[in-house]
Amino acid sequence: MIKGFKDFLMRGNVVDLAVAVVIAGAFGKVIEAFVTVIMDLIGKLGGTPNFSAWAPGGVHIGTFITVLISFVIVAAAVYFMVVVPMNKLAERRKQGIEPEPEAPSEEVILLTEIRDSLRAR
Repeated sequence: MIKGFKDFLMRGNVVDLAVAVVIAGAFGKVIEAFVTVIMDLIGKLGGTPNFSAWAPGGVHIGTFITVLISFVIVAAAVYFMVVVPMNKLAERRKQGIEPEPEAPSEEVILLTEIRDSLRAR
């Protein structure tokens, strides 16, 4: 049972997922700070950007509007800071402008051959 758990943890996709979660948490803080800046700018232009207390006709929709504006800002930030650059990079690679990663060095090839020969024993 422990060996199976160890094998599960040592798979590359589990480590990749853990790294992705950590990076996403850090990037989330950056986006939150960006949203705060944008909301402050909105507040400078049209008053306070917090609509939580707004309740026309007694219906409290202000909180929903505040969260909706924050969501749109987050979606725009993610799109323009992550999606657009990644699409441009993929397009460059497709056209051959961006060089593909280099082939492994001679040392890596030698170590790979040694590893493979040890496995064959």
